[in-house]
Amino acid sequence: MTNPLIAARDAFLAANPEHRIEINTRNWGAIQVGDSGPALVLIPGTLGRADIFWQQITALSDRARILSLSYPGSGGIADWAGDIAQIIKDQEMQGAVVLGSSLGGYLAQYLAAHYPGDIKGLVAANTLNSVRGHDQKPPYNFDLINTPIDELRTGFKTGLQGWLDPNNPYADLAELLLAEVAGRIPEDELRARLQALKTAPDLSAQTLPDAAIFTVECDDDHLIPPPMRAAVRSALNPGRSFRFGAASHFPYVTRPDDYTALLCEVLGLEPAGTHWPVGQEATL
Repeated sequence: MTNPLIAARDAFLAANPEHRIEINTRNWGAIQVGDSGPALVLIPGTLGRADIFWQQITALSDRARILSLSYPGSGGIADWAGDIAQIIKDQEMQGAVVLGSSLGGYLAQYLAAHYPGDIKGLVAANTLNSVRGHDQKPPYNFDLINTPIDELRTGFKTGLQGWLDPNNPYADLAELLLAEVAGRIPEDELRARLQALKTAPDLSAQTLPDAAIFTVECDDDHLIPPPMRAAVRSALNPGRSFRFGAASHFPYVTRPDDYTALLCEVLGLEPAGTHWPVGQEATL
């Protein structure tokens, strides 16, 4: 049976192929769409490429200038933040809103703190604000450079296998993510993503105004537990916090319309309250 998520993603990618951006000796993947409107930079988590946001990119392609990125196979958080800041300048996207999810959310926080002149808004989504102690947990407690790649991939596969039950609402998502783990994300890129989070520097305080900072979280996020979500909100003091009642760790895939709506609000394309409830904390 055809997986509808994979089929839709593949159709999008056929029409919007990823191209490469070489910067500071690192090779980034990128999907760029849109000729006018506010600038939006999208940074995925560990298990996603630039096309993981295909539903939001499609919906906003005629209303915003969008750059979605795939990580290179080398470097770390500080390197990548410098690269993205330079890419933003090169693509004349200064004043962009940057959304990062999971690993990308940590990177987005670092980027906004160190290059605030290039960033208009920060969306820290399904993410963490500290990696202290992270290197004591699998797979980060492994030697991520030398451990056989199959062993690293097995850990992800084991965690996703339980979602494949046809009665699980995230079964199609699990199949999509398993394909990422199985090799759609090349070995060097997967190792680099894991190593980057394991060795990530501490985050600095943000200087962006509170009204330009947003958080996204999900009640059933199995990777970001409630205390970690609370810590992110406490550290960032967001002007608006979007909370999904149920959407997994990947709400941009599982709740695409609601996710697009929050982006519309963040980008100033729609006023607050158009789709999400008004207030500092909004829940759907």
